[in-house]
Amino acid sequence: MDKKKLLVISIIVSLIAVWFAFDLGQYFTLEQAKAQQLALTDTIHAKPFLSSMLYFVLYVVVTALSLPGAAVMTLLGAALFGFWWSLLLISFASTIGATLAFLFSRYILRDWVQAKFGHRLSAINRGVKKDGAFYLFTLRLIPVFPFFIINLLMGLTPISTRMFYIVSQLGMLAGTAVYINAGTQLGQINSLSGIISAPVLVSLALLGIFPLLAKAVMQIVNKRRVYAEWEKPSHFDQNMVVIGAGAGGLVSAYIAAAVKAKVTLIERHKMGGDCLNTGCVPSKAIIRAAHTMAEITRANEFGIETSEAKVDFAKVMARIHNVIAKIEPHDSVERYSKLGVNCVSGEATILSPWEVEVNGERMTTRNIVIATGARPLVPGIPGLDKVNYLTSDSIWSLTEQPKRLLVLGGGPIGCELAQSFQRLGSDVTLVEMAEQLLIREDSDASTLVKSSLEKDGVDIKTGHKAVKFSIHTDENGQQQQSVLLETAGDESLTIEFDAVMLALGRVANVQGFGLEKLGITTSERGTVEVNEYLQTKYPNIFAVGDVAGPFQLTHAAAHQAWYAVVNGLFGQFKKFKADYSVLPAATYTSPEVARVGINEKEAKQQGIDFDIVTYGIDDLDRAITDGEDHGFIKVITPKGKDKILGATVVGNNAGELLAEFTLAMRHGLGLNKILGTVHPYPTMSEAAKYTAGAWKKANAPQGLLTLVEKYHRWMRKDQQVATDQQNVNTTTSVQVDTVETPPKRSSEGALSE
Repeated sequence: MDKKKLLVISIIVSLIAVWFAFDLGQYFTLEQAKAQQLALTDTIHAKPFLSSMLYFVLYVVVTALSLPGAAVMTLLGAALFGFWWSLLLISFASTIGATLAFLFSRYILRDWVQAKFGHRLSAINRGVKKDGAFYLFTLRLIPVFPFFIINLLMGLTPISTRMFYIVSQLGMLAGTAVYINAGTQLGQINSLSGIISAPVLVSLALLGIFPLLAKAVMQIVNKRRVYAEWEKPSHFDQNMVVIGAGAGGLVSAYIAAAVKAKVTLIERHKMGGDCLNTGCVPSKAIIRAAHTMAEITRANEFGIETSEAKVDFAKVMARIHNVIAKIEPHDSVERYSKLGVNCVSGEATILSPWEVEVNGERMTTRNIVIATGARPLVPGIPGLDKVNYLTSDSIWSLTEQPKRLLVLGGGPIGCELAQSFQRLGSDVTLVEMAEQLLIREDSDASTLVKSSLEKDGVDIKTGHKAVKFSIHTDENGQQQQSVLLETAGDESLTIEFDAVMLALGRVANVQGFGLEKLGITTSERGTVEVNEYLQTKYPNIFAVGDVAGPFQLTHAAAHQAWYAVVNGLFGQFKKFKADYSVLPAATYTSPEVARVGINEKEAKQQGIDFDIVTYGIDDLDRAITDGEDHGFIKVITPKGKDKILGATVVGNNAGELLAEFTLAMRHGLGLNKILGTVHPYPTMSEAAKYTAGAWKKANAPQGLLTLVEKYHRWMRKDQQVATDQQNVNTTTSVQVDTVETPPKRSSEGALSE
């Protein structure tokens, strides 16, 4: 840091230190102001200009240094100088002071903050560059945050100083006027009766309701600004139009119909979207076939002799399509039509915020939900277009099994399909550019999955990048497809394959249906940009599912659909922010990896002070009996607190085991509650109880246990004294009896004694 910045910081810190060291804040209270009001009034009458300038400078200093007391100074200024003169003084003094605070923040902190957190602030920077004046004006008009915080934070953004000053001058004027009006009335209170006078009550009421009024006004202004170029229809054909019949669209239409809204669902391809036709359903069906083959190969482990098992790949694929057909009626036009949804097959085009065209027919609607999903990413790798490449959309059309399958991408889709095809008989090579499979998961979870894939025979190449595809003729005259891989250390490797499966992520479908015409923007990830209510630029147009992100999960799309529909149909009464805090996810490899909340990696990134409790499933009785004694459960809690921040489960049926932790997190239950729940024995669900038991042991109240130990020691000592006394009494009795009556020698008599 340069000397000039150090000097500025030193001056600011010194001034603030003087303020608190001499307790100058005591002079900026309503009580002190009222006590000195008469004396100050006499001074002002004697020297009005000098008094005004001193007040002005003091106000600027207090505001520039972000010291407490500005609100009291506003009320006091109104009482001393009257409404109009104080409005002039305070309006300019507050804006100048705010601008100085803004400049301090910019000069001292902005470069450091942008350098360290620029990648996270990029979206905010873009928003400020585009609509910074409007955002600032809204914050000034609606004092949700203290003004000094706004001053300091805006200094870290790209907004210009000139724009900051102008907007602040205008934005704070209305709120300043309300405060000054209250101050003029408070200055007139001379007795208890003055407190309940109408002018004072009106002024105090204005202070309370002003933020609400300002918020309502800003909503109206923003709405008119956004819809300015569009003509709103006088009536509407639909309450809601949903574009896309995948998970997000189907649930949106279902909920809208359930609350008796008139809703149209438009799908250009197949009902059910990716999940039914090319995603969740077929992938889990092939995983089931692969798991069966893996179980057969393990039969000898359980004492069962089998002949050599063979895979009929065509039958495996046929079953997958039969599974899709069996589930298809759940998402069919017939079912949703019976539920009250108007289902239309065709290409939708959004013409305006309230108009959608499909098959040449134009319909008007109050709300639109965009649920157009995503498609597999096909990278621009040289030569890729010349080889036989597959995606998660096209792989289900295979009828002949690739002998050598290359999989690009070590995420959930890549790992699941690589393992499945390997178990079904393909020779699979999995290539991942990062050094870890399942990069979002903790390394211990990833390591278990990698070990399992390698045990199945998958050849894993982490830290490798595909740079070029090519076709050549071998010595037998056969055409061979190959890929050139490179590492960060400039090492290269060529691998031949019969087919390559691309599992490099998915791209949101945001083009071809009118978003460009409406000016609806997309994020850095290429998804439709939405706010916390899932609204786009236009408050009546929503986006859910893969097209909106941030999660590409079927249940996440369904979760978002509820918020979009409720906010669309009933948002004028109450809006709900989408809550992703308890959103489970699972990767269906063997072992499965399931997670809810944050994991260890994310806890460290967020700087959370946390504890970890881990339970090894290899210790669980049911897992041992099933031959599935591998994996673990790991729970993240705040340091010393019984609150679940996240849980990761790795093992057989991990997705099922995760449900208990998801339920606990959703309803605020801690590990103590799980420990106190009876679980049937022997089951895999007991793993949750034993995890809670491990947490309890690590967090046992040692002070209380020490006291309990002392209590038990005292109880043993007390009982020993009683026993000794009883023995003395017995001995005396025996001695007396010996004199009078000979004892019995039989064992029965001895026991009687």
